[in-house]
Amino acid sequence: MFWADKILQNRKGKEVIEDGWTPSGIVHMGGMKGPVIHDVLFRILKEQNKDVRYVFSFDDFDPIDGLPPSLKDSFDHYMGIPTFLVPSPDGNGTFADFYGKKMREMFKAFGVDAEIYLASENYKNGSYNEGIRIMLDNVQKVREVYETMYKKPVKESWYPLQVICPKCGKLGTTKVTDWDGKEVTYTCMPDMVTWAKGCGTTGKISPFDGNAKMPWKPEWAVKWYTYHVTIEWSGKDHMSAGASFEIAANIYKEVFKQKPPTAVGYEFFLWNGKKMSSSKGLGLNAEELLEILPPQVARFLMIKTEPTRAVEFNPNETDIIPKLFDDYQKAAEAFFTKGDEALARAFELSQIGDVIKPPTIRFSVLAQWVQMPNMEEQIKKEGLEEWAKYARVWVEKYAPDSAKFLVQKELPEQAVDLSDKQKELLQKIAAELDSTIDAESFQTQIYEIGKELGLNGKETFAAIYKVLIGKDHGPKAAWLILSLEKEFVKKRFEEATKVNLESGIMNQKKVSITVLNKPEIFSIAKEVKEKYPSISIGIAVIKGVSIAKSHLDLEKEKQQFLDSLQGLTTEELGEYPEVLSYRKLYKEMGVDWHSRRPSPEALLRRVALNKGLYTINTCVDAYNLIVMKYRVSMGAFNLDKISFPTEVRFAKENEELLLLGDTEPTKYTSKELGYFDTKGGFSLDINYRDAQRAAVTLDTKNIYLNVDGFYSITPKQVEKSLRESCDRIMKYCGGTLETFGILTA
Repeated sequence: MFWADKILQNRKGKEVIEDGWTPSGIVHMGGMKGPVIHDVLFRILKEQNKDVRYVFSFDDFDPIDGLPPSLKDSFDHYMGIPTFLVPSPDGNGTFADFYGKKMREMFKAFGVDAEIYLASENYKNGSYNEGIRIMLDNVQKVREVYETMYKKPVKESWYPLQVICPKCGKLGTTKVTDWDGKEVTYTCMPDMVTWAKGCGTTGKISPFDGNAKMPWKPEWAVKWYTYHVTIEWSGKDHMSAGASFEIAANIYKEVFKQKPPTAVGYEFFLWNGKKMSSSKGLGLNAEELLEILPPQVARFLMIKTEPTRAVEFNPNETDIIPKLFDDYQKAAEAFFTKGDEALARAFELSQIGDVIKPPTIRFSVLAQWVQMPNMEEQIKKEGLEEWAKYARVWVEKYAPDSAKFLVQKELPEQAVDLSDKQKELLQKIAAELDSTIDAESFQTQIYEIGKELGLNGKETFAAIYKVLIGKDHGPKAAWLILSLEKEFVKKRFEEATKVNLESGIMNQKKVSITVLNKPEIFSIAKEVKEKYPSISIGIAVIKGVSIAKSHLDLEKEKQQFLDSLQGLTTEELGEYPEVLSYRKLYKEMGVDWHSRRPSPEALLRRVALNKGLYTINTCVDAYNLIVMKYRVSMGAFNLDKISFPTEVRFAKENEELLLLGDTEPTKYTSKELGYFDTKGGFSLDINYRDAQRAAVTLDTKNIYLNVDGFYSITPKQVEKSLRESCDRIMKYCGGTLETFGILTA
């Protein structure tokens, strides 16, 4: 049985469901969970023909106690004033109207059918007058509830009420100290809160008809009393022992002599294990959620799991979105085929208006289709235009690199890896392109051609992906090929068969890189070129930088990158070709890579072991992101401490260097490679560790960068890593790029 049906069994009498929200900021996606859950309960009770209402409070009487950065300067003088009395940022209506309008839009989009009421209207029209009077007449009982819950005495001068100061209009700064049955005595305190300053006025005023407001815990009880609420769920932070709900419930029992509503604490959406929070920049707002999910699927996300269980939802570089669409399709199938009851019910209660049968094609396949040329007609033919727009957003903003592909305009470098049999495969496929065939049968035919040539399925399809999209994996090959112009595919496959495997250079043209031709700055020693013909080194010089300890945007970028690597294991590191290339190099140099990890592996290993990332400075932190992104080794040095020319060479006998963090020098062996200037070495084992003498610090003004690739790491990869590192460093440290280029053997 579906969780909501189970909870609502055997209930009797009239039902009133209540929920509320303060319209003072963006609508976070987690902020829609309560409204949707209550809407599901409302629908089910209506199905049972119960006399039921669903009321929802916009708590627009709350004072402004915080502002988004964009409004701080212009709205700071409104701090402490109720939101319904503050003008809207766009000049239309009130501050509360501005944000309330967005929530109303979300209610409509998510299909939430609630009666919205404004707290300010209820105060002003007297709806809460009786509750306020009962609260003030029984103030000692309210104090006793607080004393019991918090285990400390409450002053007899404390009253559960604040008034709007008639002089300055502030609510958040006033303190009520007496009640005579008609009026309360108040003072507008200059220093009661840190976020607003009161005017110091003291006086007496009626607490009724919108002159005053209760704190939200006593107010919660008054809402229940006013509307005769029977059901109200809340986030688990309000539902734990001693928290807000328990205080409100005890006030309701002791002061109003009523039974509190049925309540369950629902769990939060998590962002990499942490509660989503708009103030901390964790998670999406509701509008962003509807950019990547149809509203029905968004509702499904919120109700498919029992609300008492937390749900992880970080779409950045994960497959959470495709899996959610898969689950939604399974739920739809259960509904239409009378399958799993709970799953079918989750689908049914996710619908907005009429029940709509979703597409049968998987979202992951559609995400591939939207990346293929000439597939619009097929998407339209299959009736997939609606879901296609969400697939495009996922690919553009959130999908991991493994799910993205782009048909390359030029023959990708990966074509150098083709075997003779794979080349023959491409020739045979090209010969079949003039036949009129459908994608399904063509996919089978491609597999059979590969099988006849002695290729397994992976080898067969990898050949196609390498020459079209530069990867060894991709969408269904037949669909990809048939989405392209036939002549383009024929020409591309023909080019691929002309790759010279021995030299690793394409016969028809060479891969273009920015060549460094400045021996006065850098060179590769002859013996290194002979030993490692695959070597490629990138060198850059950036002058005039300003390095700081940290930068807020860079820290966010680091966190986003950490989030994208959620679930990374140390075992996976050994599957990366770049990591394997460096391990092979270290083995050739006689270095145990288990004890001296190449820099990309060392950094990623920290992530896999949940040790986080170092914070060194804005230069080092910036390029370390690129090291991890492309898994290409890199180093940055204080240019003013380097004595040109520099070179990569084997160490000489008795050469040594003092590494960062060490007190004793480390000796090189004759097999070890390093970067050297006229003073000696300034790095060990390429970019394993750096010397103290050339370290980048907060005082560094000019930077020397190097990037190195071996074996499967191509010069183009080295150039890309160097280019992005320079861009990232200059983004956070400023400066001017004066030297840039790649040198190969």
